[in-house]
Amino acid sequence: MRFDEIYNATHRAVLVYITAKCARNADIGDIFQETYIALYRTLRNNPDTHIENETAFVIKIARRKLARYYNLRTRLGMFVSLHAAHDEGESDLSDAEAARFMTEDFTLTHARMDAARTFLAGKPEVTQKCFYLMYDMGLPIAEVARALGLTESNVKNRIYRTIKELRALIAD
Repeated sequence: MRFDEIYNATHRAVLVYITAKCARNADIGDIFQETYIALYRTLRNNPDTHIENETAFVIKIARRKLARYYNLRTRLGMFVSLHAAHDEGESDLSDAEAARFMTEDFTLTHARMDAARTFLAGKPEVTQKCFYLMYDMGLPIAEVARALGLTESNVKNRIYRTIKELRALIAD
């Protein structure tokens, strides 16, 4: 089926785009789902639709879903919070150091994992997005920075500080 082909070719880029643009992480799944429902309906209602650039087409749908999902005030609040993030200092955390965090440094019990999840849920949305894009989506720091409109040093700083705090939390 054509929908499956387009989904398989675009879902990763669309998820990164939605993650970067969402004001609240809790809304990412809903907007992602609504985007692909709209794509499915478009393909079902117009089976002969020619799509030259599938990723651009689906991201355009996602952009419309995001615009409808948030009112102007919410979007302005997100804009301010993302630009305020540029004021943080630098860090020397490399991609390799950050990638080793969850795999080599810790053997976590179930209770410690719950504590880490709760801790991360309390961090600013943009920090949560950095962790999601890096650890769940497997993007390198440069791509995370590009997707979120941050500098690489800002992303590294957010990850470094959060990892340092997590180490202290988990070590207890």
